[in-house]
Amino acid sequence: MSTKVGVIGAGIMGAEHARLLSLVVSGAQVTAVSDPDPDRAAQTAATCRNAHPFANPLDLIRDKSVDAVLVASPDQTHAALVLACLEVEKPVLCEKPLAPSVDECLKIIAREQALGHRLVSVGYMRRFDPGYLEMKRRLDEGELGAALVMHCIHRNVTSSPFATASMLISGSAVHEIDVARFVLGREVQRVTVVTPRKTSLAAIQDPQIVFLEMEDRVVVEAEIFVNAQYGYDVRAELVCERGTISLTPPHDVTVTHAARESFSFPGDWRARFAHAYRAELQAWVDGLRSGVSTGASAWDGYVATAVAEAGVKSLASGQPEEVKLMARPSLYA
Repeated sequence: MSTKVGVIGAGIMGAEHARLLSLVVSGAQVTAVSDPDPDRAAQTAATCRNAHPFANPLDLIRDKSVDAVLVASPDQTHAALVLACLEVEKPVLCEKPLAPSVDECLKIIAREQALGHRLVSVGYMRRFDPGYLEMKRRLDEGELGAALVMHCIHRNVTSSPFATASMLISGSAVHEIDVARFVLGREVQRVTVVTPRKTSLAAIQDPQIVFLEMEDRVVVEAEIFVNAQYGYDVRAELVCERGTISLTPPHDVTVTHAARESFSFPGDWRARFAHAYRAELQAWVDGLRSGVSTGASAWDGYVATAVAEAGVKSLASGQPEEVKLMARPSLYA
């Protein structure tokens, strides 16, 4: 029997998740799609064979044709929809962020704790990217010694016309925040955001440099540049005591011609992390069937939001900001 999944949000990410669940992921069947735009909901539902479009996402969550829910709606709707899933004890994979505010994240954690088992996963897909997985494996093996510094680059072609300076942290840098915690196995203690000369091609403060001071004084330095123009480019290098580990950027082909070697950059995150998205969804569905949760938890979603909030404060103050976390509940040990 396939796991029957309802997808909330039929925008770029929701439609792509629905397509992957229907055509690529084994053991899953998209049975319901909800979106405020009825035409978009119907169009996405039609691509999923026998999926039923819903106008109201709460009706989708409660419907008996849905075993589990994937939330890919706007950020400000995440907390309410995840809590609605917990009310009927249905597993939910929520695109990042788990919620825009720490208070909302804590409500989700409290509700999940009361149920006594994990039902919430958060879509930090880089945890399933082969490059980051290999980086973590190499570090954990110990041959290169302890981690000292992690350098990260996160560049987009252009930002949304609705982007704000704080969204570089809450919408983009959260990926570096989560994957740094994942690779290093440490929590963030302090955040400092530095604002270099801004590009003339955007109205907002772009780029920004985000410094994360981790436990044991490991430092993560992340350049966030969302109007880089030339392509979508994510890089990382981990500097250890006896060597370094770097991501090898994935390219379909490298061309040598006329005394030059060249390759193309993807236009956005979907192509760059296509493998990670597929692996994330497959792991989620496999976990639903086996009862073993995988990927980022509600705790990880809360921490990413808490660190991002401290980063937004640092952006405003120009000073380092401490990250204050609640004690980790045993459910997420």
